[in-house]
Amino acid sequence: MPADLPLSVWPTAQRNARAQRAGRYVEISGTHPAKMLPAIAARAIATYSAPGDLVVDPMAGIGSTLVEAVHLGRDAIGVEYEPAWAELARANLAHARSQGASGHGEVVCADARHLPSVLDPAAVGLVALVVTSPPYGASLHGRVTARPGAGISKSHNRYSTDPANLAHVGLAGLLDAMATILSGCARVLRPGGFVAMTVRPYWSAGRLVDLPGALARVGERSGLVLYERNVALLAALRDDHLVPRASFFALEQVRKARARGIPRQVVAHEDLLVLRAPPHLASSGAARAVARLPEVAHDPSAPSVP
Repeated sequence: MPADLPLSVWPTAQRNARAQRAGRYVEISGTHPAKMLPAIAARAIATYSAPGDLVVDPMAGIGSTLVEAVHLGRDAIGVEYEPAWAELARANLAHARSQGASGHGEVVCADARHLPSVLDPAAVGLVALVVTSPPYGASLHGRVTARPGAGISKSHNRYSTDPANLAHVGLAGLLDAMATILSGCARVLRPGGFVAMTVRPYWSAGRLVDLPGALARVGERSGLVLYERNVALLAALRDDHLVPRASFFALEQVRKARARGIPRQVVAHEDLLVLRAPPHLASSGAARAVARLPEVAHDPSAPSVP
C-alpha cells in the first residue's frame, strides 16, 4: 500500500446508533443486525458526491445509504438480495420523503453480483458514488435482553437464512463475490467516480482476519484504484479520549479471550476504504458525465455529520 495514501479519522459515533436513527428511520429498522451507521453514510455522500448526483448501494440492507443520500439532495438506487430488507429499505425511503427529502430513491430486490444488468441502462456510467458494506457472517450481535435470574437472551442476530446469501459463503466465497461486485461497480461508475466501503477486521478460529486489506486488493484487481483508507470511529470522540460504544457481545468476547490469555481489544472503528474509477471509461454515458466531474466533490451546504 502506498505510504502517502490519504488518511483521516471520521468522528461518526458522536451520537450512538439508536440516536442517529431515531425519527429518521422507521422503528422496525432496528431488527436488522448489521446496519451501517447513518453518520458514516452521510459523511461519505457529502464528501465524494454533489447534490443531484446518483448514489448506489449494491448491498442496501435497510437503506441507510439511500436515506442519507436523498436527505442530502442526491438520487439513490439500492440493490438488496433479501426481500424483507428490501421492503424495509422502501419504507425508510418513503419515511424520508415524508420528512421532505429532496432526492429520489428506489430499491431493487436482486443479487449485487449482477449490478450492471440490474440498473437501468441509462444509469450505467453515470453513477457518482457507491457506498456499501459487505456481510461479515451469518450471525451477528443482535439485541440483548436481560432476564433476572435467567441470564440473557439474544434476538435479531441473523439477517438471512438463505444459503445463497453472501453471509453464508465463507471468506474465500465472499472475496470471490466481492470481486464480481466491485467489477460491476467499476462498470457503472462515471469516470473518476468513487466506491466508499465500510469494513472491519474480525476474529475467526483465534486469528484476526484482515478483511479490509483483502478487499482493498480485490478492489484494485477489479479495475478500481485505492484512493483513501479512512478510519470511521465507532466510539465517541470527547476532547482527547474515546467513549466506547461497544455492544454487550463484543465486550463479552474480549473478556473471554483475555481470560484465555489472549490480549484482544474491542474494535472501536471501521475502515472506510475509498476506491476510484479510472478517469476514462468506455461507456458513452460516462463520457457524457466526465465534463462535470469534480476532482473531489465537497458539498458546503451539507449538514454536519451527527
